[in-house]
Amino acid sequence: MKTFFFLLLFVVSFTGFAQNNHIIKTEDGRRVLLKADFTWEYIDAKKPNPVVNNDLENSTKPKKDKECNLAEDFVEPKLNRKIQAQLKRGRATMAHVKKKVAKDYNCEATDILLIAVSEQKEKAVYHFCIKGTKTTYKRIGNSIVKKDTFF
Repeated sequence: MKTFFFLLLFVVSFTGFAQNNHIIKTEDGRRVLLKADFTWEYIDAKKPNPVVNNDLENSTKPKKDKECNLAEDFVEPKLNRKIQAQLKRGRATMAHVKKKVAKDYNCEATDILLIAVSEQKEKAVYHFCIKGTKTTYKRIGNSIVKKDTFF
């Protein structure tokens, strides 16, 4: 009797997972629910209103500043020597990170300026200024990737 109930529970639980509903966005910005039985319906009945006045939008929302406005006497922050010595084996020291960033941006490693760093042995976040543009890289273990990108 127990096996019957477990089998029934198993079958009922998988029927719920078998029906996939997807939400997609149309070209005009409305959301549509695509159902598993090949029907669809609008989630948003009205079309979204586009912003007419861009000056109003720019004045209320602060812009993300992508330019580096550094002082002329700016000095790169010092890194923890102990952590850098441990990272030397995995080729993840600051010199290796700068080589990776230089390769991604087609420039020399000397053109890259470290603005800020949050570093531990397992992970780190590096903020760079490259040719006047701010960018962020992260290190997890010995892997170095640009922030907000996936493998």
